[in-house]
Amino acid sequence: MSTVINVTEATFKQEVLESATPVLVKFWAPWCGPCKLLATVVDEFASEYEGQVKVVRLNTDQNPTVASHYGIRSIPTLMVFRGGRQVNTVVGAVAKETLSKALIEYI
Repeated sequence: MSTVINVTEATFKQEVLESATPVLVKFWAPWCGPCKLLATVVDEFASEYEGQVKVVRLNTDQNPTVASHYGIRSIPTLMVFRGGRQVNTVVGAVAKETLSKALIEYI
């Protein structure tokens, strides 16, 4: 079982922007109900695509600088990064199929 890595402002560059593999970043906060609903989907995703995609999450309350830099206005927001660049964004608690479609072309 793959694990979802917690990233912070201090580790975002190394874990996400400098990653050799595509990265799915979940921007979330502990008080966010839809974020909790999406947690299971994101965990399943990390397991299914292990080795192909790195899955990380960033707490927007604790890391406001990164969230602000990427214009996070509502959570959960999921962003796909490849080669250090943001290549796709999905906002809201979406179905697993929607998330798969958003990511699959970048693997």
